[in-house]
Amino acid sequence: MSAVVITTPASGAVHGQTIETIDEAMIERVVHAFYARIRQDALLGPIFEARIHDWGTHLGRMCAFWSAVMLKTGRYHGTPMQKHMTLPVEPDHFARWLDLFAETTHGICPEEAPRFVAAARRIAQSLELGIGTYRNRHF
Repeated sequence: MSAVVITTPASGAVHGQTIETIDEAMIERVVHAFYARIRQDALLGPIFEARIHDWGTHLGRMCAFWSAVMLKTGRYHGTPMQKHMTLPVEPDHFARWLDLFAETTHGICPEEAPRFVAAARRIAQSLELGIGTYRNRHF
């Protein structure tokens, strides 16, 4: 875990207080723990298991995605909307995904969880809107 030690009283923090910062190692911990929970989830697990056959590759791709989202690294070069367009998902799936993500991030990195969750909410809203639009045109 990467940490920054606050050493100046002007920062408003207590001298020597450790504050977690988002880095690649934290993203990897979040992604791996989150997808372990997804795979065990009664609602979401079957959807993922039916489509992901190489979890190592998927986890690497998701680490790159979250690195691009949270650290602006540009590591991800995929098309998430296209990947999700035809999935059999409804609003309750997105709500469960967000709940699991929030629980995971709060357990791993409580100080940075709000930033992760805010990004996840934006992503879920975008995907939900895109899928809804696609379905209205195709069904």
